[in-house]
Amino acid sequence: MKHEEDEKLTGLPENAFRELKSGEVYNPLMSPDKQYKEVTPWSVMWGVAMAILFSAAAAYLGLKVGQVFEAAIPIAIIAVGVSSAAKRKNALGENVIIQSIGASSGVIVAGAIFTLPALYILQAKYPEMSVSFLQVFFSSLLGGVLGILFLIPFRKYFVQEMHGKYPFPEATATTQVLVSGEKSGNQAKPLLIASLVGGLYDFIVATFGWWNENFTTRVTGFGEMIADKAKLVFKVNTGAAVLGLGYIIGLKYAAIICFGSLAVWWVIIPGISLIWGDSVLNMWNPDITTAVGMMSPEEIFKYYAKSIGIGGIAMAGIIGIIRSWGIIKSAVGLAAKEMGGNSDVETNIPRTQRDLSMKVIAIGSILTIALVFLFFFFDVMQGNIYQCIVAIYSLALS
Repeated sequence: MKHEEDEKLTGLPENAFRELKSGEVYNPLMSPDKQYKEVTPWSVMWGVAMAILFSAAAAYLGLKVGQVFEAAIPIAIIAVGVSSAAKRKNALGENVIIQSIGASSGVIVAGAIFTLPALYILQAKYPEMSVSFLQVFFSSLLGGVLGILFLIPFRKYFVQEMHGKYPFPEATATTQVLVSGEKSGNQAKPLLIASLVGGLYDFIVATFGWWNENFTTRVTGFGEMIADKAKLVFKVNTGAAVLGLGYIIGLKYAAIICFGSLAVWWVIIPGISLIWGDSVLNMWNPDITTAVGMMSPEEIFKYYAKSIGIGGIAMAGIIGIIRSWGIIKSAVGLAAKEMGGNSDVETNIPRTQRDLSMKVIAIGSILTIALVFLFFFFDVMQGNIYQCIVAIYSLALS
């Protein structure tokens, strides 16, 4: 294989974003027949640094607004910027590795921030429970390793079998950034300016309090009146992080989240007050002694509507798994063929089609599950074998 020193990139092939015709072959921008600088000390160092930085950012946003962002795009921009600043030639392969390592932060954070708060909620209700930093660390570490191992068999299915069939807007944008950055590395400048503006904006709000981060219609007399009478409140979070998150996830998904919030605050909360206004709904919380009609919209949200929203999120996850079952089955089928030695892959596998052996993935998954069991048995469950078995069974089903 040749090692490319001064390869000039002209852009992605024409068939990069569409389905391939019968017999048509997609030739990647980085040729399978050539060797490139990819996994180097430079790419690993910057990838780990981006993973740490964006793990903190994603965890902050996830815990604040319940939504994480796709870190691959800003990481790709930063990778292009630092490579250009360091005058590194033909750095596309290294930038891909930086982006790949850094973007893994969102996967681990997304799994952690939606489950770990439940531990602290349970601890508040059951003081005999204890949650330590090491428990949080090891649960995230083992879950992240297991998630990565389970994800590997899906790569070939999504990248090769489903080429052009799904839009994957974040992946498309990331690829375009990396490719265009190889030709001119000015994409990092707008990101740096945006970071400075967003940081200054939040600093002014948090330090000087020139305006409130959360705008509400209660600031006016009319808004206060309809909040008390009709239980209608309009709220807007003006924080730079939330505004940036909306830009990153795009108009479609931002609109879905917005309409969900409007449904809760403008339909469910007033509806609960209208239907059960004279009732005290405390079957699951005996501490509630106030009739629904006497509560503020914020209290109705806290005690009732928030639980409905959480149920909606859980149901959306279940529906997503059901709808993706065909994809999961196809990906697992490809993996099983390879593990059984029944795949059609030739002995000379192209560089772009190499994955970890399915035997390595299977052994790694079994070892990780065994470590999870030991972690549950000796630490979390304090030697309760039955609860450990239930936990591992639940892990296998999920």
